[in-house]
Amino acid sequence: MGTSSAFGGQGGSTPLVPSWLGDDGAAPAAPDGTPASPGQPPDGAPPDGTPPDAPPVAPVRSPLPPIADPTRFSAARNNFSRFAGSGGDDRRSLGRAVSHYVGSSSGGARTAAARMGSARGAGSRLLGFLSDAVNRGATEALRALNLDGLAGRPIEEIFLGLADYVCPDGGSIDEGIAREAFIETIADLAGAGITDLDGITAEQMQTVFELYATNAIEARLCNDIGARTVTLPSDSREAARVQAQLNDFIRRGVADALTTARAAAAALTPDRVLAFVGRVYEQAFGILRIMGDAEAEDV
Repeated sequence: MGTSSAFGGQGGSTPLVPSWLGDDGAAPAAPDGTPASPGQPPDGAPPDGTPPDAPPVAPVRSPLPPIADPTRFSAARNNFSRFAGSGGDDRRSLGRAVSHYVGSSSGGARTAAARMGSARGAGSRLLGFLSDAVNRGATEALRALNLDGLAGRPIEEIFLGLADYVCPDGGSIDEGIAREAFIETIADLAGAGITDLDGITAEQMQTVFELYATNAIEARLCNDIGARTVTLPSDSREAARVQAQLNDFIRRGVADALTTARAAAAALTPDRVLAFVGRVYEQAFGILRIMGDAEAEDV
């Protein structure tokens, strides 16, 4: 499960959405590029235009995010353990695991999407590049990133060269999830029939993003529920079946979300990419919860 083994699971004191988690995993910046103020001046503070010799007013820091329920991952973890222990046969437990993860563990689809952090920023950069390649050609899209030396190279080599742009390497788990999901996406390209960036179509662009979003959601889920506490089957074929079923389940949700957003994708502009990616993640989590509930009730 790729990054699923990178982390033992979220601690009970971890907020649902950490305060440092912005649209791309970094704190938001003010229009002039400086870090945004963590809060507003207290009531009665001097308005703008205060004389320079006035004493500085210390900002009021925002309160820490509320501590989430320390047992919120238990239901998802227990059900996923049952699914894994069955070798992939217990689909009802898979449905319950995904439904509990989106609902009780993450606090709903919107919060689950907000928790994607760096994967949202990486997804928007990937989609923006691919949109440019569709509209202007691969060579021009690479030249815009000063990567024109990669033009004409095999697609896997091009994507490896894009890694530092799409998902800059960092030390946080969130950044690691985004980067590992991108590496797994590169490995998935050939299986999806995408072998040449020159002449890439809008449909292929959607497929690449679908692969990335699927890998990112899978990695986020597995890290959150605590992959090291879930015992996979000792038989390698059964373990691969468990992984494939989880990946396929998530991909169906992402594909449905992208189908719903097809009109917005056709009118995508650079300044709308990040918001579009955020909506797709939110819709995907909402669909996954519905799919999970349906799977859990299936007899």
